[in-house]
Amino acid sequence: MDHLKVAIGSDHGGFNYKQKIIDYLKCRNIEFVDVGTYTMEACDYPDIARNVAELVVSGQVDRGILVCGTGIGMSITANKTRGIRAALCGDTYSARVSRAHNNANILCLGERVIGEHLALDIVDVWLKTGFEGGRHKRRVDIIE
Repeated sequence: MDHLKVAIGSDHGGFNYKQKIIDYLKCRNIEFVDVGTYTMEACDYPDIARNVAELVVSGQVDRGILVCGTGIGMSITANKTRGIRAALCGDTYSARVSRAHNNANILCLGERVIGEHLALDIVDVWLKTGFEGGRHKRRVDIIE
């Protein structure tokens, strides 16, 4: 996680977890960009997802994290951006494999679906796991 820079965003349904993840990032001295939302007021998740995706594909950040109620809308929207491989993860195994095999560059989480401690464990595993390359690189290249 050395010198990793992360963009993070949520809608109102993921706001509480976004704040918890920001605390996690701060405690580990991981640089981040918070693209919002900044309140519990209802907002449009596609705008947030697009902003994080654009930061990732432009190279301004290394990876992104998106949180909404289920994570589904964020993952669908983020994956519309060329070069994004957003993974909706509800367990640590999926988080690990999404990085190791798929080189996922955005993690999506659902605040209304998984518990807070599990969400933070998923973030931890996802940020610490590298891409294995090899046969997986060929497959990721096919996706692109």
